[in-house]
Amino acid sequence: MPGGAQRASRRALLLPDTPFMRPAIGIDFGTTNSVVAMARPDGSVVTLRHPTGEVFRSVLCFWAGEDGRPRHAAGPEAIEAYLDDPLASRLIMSMKSYLAQGSFTETRILGRSWSLESLIGLFLRTLLAPFRDEIDAAEVTVGRPVRFVAQRDDGVLAETRLRGAFAAAGLATVAVGLEPAAAGHRFAQDLDRAATVLVADFGGGTSDFSVMRFDPGPPRRVTALGHSGVGIAGDAFDYRIIDHVVSPRLGKGTGYSVMGGEMLPVPPAWFTSFARWNQLSMMRAPRTLRDIAEVARTAEHPERLQHLVRLIEEEAGYALYRAVAGVKAALSAEETAVLDFAHGDFALRAGIARTDFEAWIAPELTRIAAAVDAALADAGMSAEAVDRVFLTGGTSLVPAVRRIFTERFGAARVVSGGEFVSVAEGLALMARGAG
Repeated sequence: MPGGAQRASRRALLLPDTPFMRPAIGIDFGTTNSVVAMARPDGSVVTLRHPTGEVFRSVLCFWAGEDGRPRHAAGPEAIEAYLDDPLASRLIMSMKSYLAQGSFTETRILGRSWSLESLIGLFLRTLLAPFRDEIDAAEVTVGRPVRFVAQRDDGVLAETRLRGAFAAAGLATVAVGLEPAAAGHRFAQDLDRAATVLVADFGGGTSDFSVMRFDPGPPRRVTALGHSGVGIAGDAFDYRIIDHVVSPRLGKGTGYSVMGGEMLPVPPAWFTSFARWNQLSMMRAPRTLRDIAEVARTAEHPERLQHLVRLIEEEAGYALYRAVAGVKAALSAEETAVLDFAHGDFALRAGIARTDFEAWIAPELTRIAAAVDAALADAGMSAEAVDRVFLTGGTSLVPAVRRIFTERFGAARVVSGGEFVSVAEGLALMARGAG
């Protein structure tokens, strides 16, 4: 288990049945969205709302003001600022995906160096600002995945950075809880009898699983039995759509000549970065753009690479992200959907069948299924021993993902809900138990 997550959480947690004095706060800092929830002294749990809603987009935007001084915004305001002038701004997405990547130490934005902790801390300050009075008087638990996003997951580094980011936001002391376990705590609120539950939490960057035993008590008791996770989820599905539908129209799979000699393949690494939201903004580096433009001079399809350069230079990544996310959501409800995207003289309208999409994401589905089996193995039990299965997170709405669970556990045992708020509300309940 990365970073000692399993050893730290395999214990029973007693939840108080009587009112308690201090509020308890749960903070779900996510790859795509973030949510804050509070367990009140009367035992109820509520999601704290921003003016724009319960869910706060995990993005930052930087730009230079009229006086030349750097400006920034977070969440929905960051998106508005970016859309107002994409060419003059820099949009930072999927910050959580870098936590376990030791190679990422800092980035320069408008002439200033930012560590990952300082960037995330800046975002968290805005996320938490409306609720600061409640937070300062509360027990606080923040979430972490079982496994972070990285080729080599360094859970210790990632959790250290996560704590550092919260410290940068003014929260020097926080408890850390596993996100799927938190979702399980929220689900257990509605249980009236003892049950063994497998919880699947699908975020933007990770898919995490916990097997837990709930006893309604009194006192209510929650025992973690096993955990597993894999550093893939919704963003990886987006990548497959871009890789199969968009990237070939931007030069992937084509060639270019060197000094009039043999044809070489256009570097595939460009398209790997282009299709991953957390890496896209980094492609605006002048050297990368010069390299693409140089290859385009002798490419067999130069116009495709020229489109790629313009999409990167003109910060069209967010518009593409919205189009891809939209078609992915549509494929959860329909057998076919259309990816419709245009920017300047680049126009793309492509029909996608759900069967094709499911074939593209087959490698990810296999790894998710293996992680489910690993959670059961870690708990030392079979699928038959699980009473209920609770799915949460937007990716749980993908039919092929849901089938992983209905095929193992039967449709009658599988339920879903609170796709975007259950983790935060569960973290608040965990903070209540620690208070």
